Amino acid sequence: MPKLPNELAERMSSRRELDSEFPPKTFRLPLEAARHKAREIINQVPSDDDVAFIERWRQLPDGQIEFSVRQLRSID
Repeated sequence: MPKLPNELAERMSSRRELDSEFPPKTFRLPLEAARHKAREIINQVPSDDDVAFIERWRQLPDGQIEFSVRQLRSID
């Protein structure tokens, strides 16, 4: 755990570099197709120490669903 502000800043900046390595993928699908795709992602077995999770989920004015999926490295 960082004890000084500069340690925290350094830790946060290195985290941003990791996050930018795996930019989120955004999907825009009809409701049922979005549910199916999200369930597929949730049930996916993590591979190569990467874990996928759904970051955002919202309904657009036209009725479609927009959601983002982000890949993160698992920490072991």
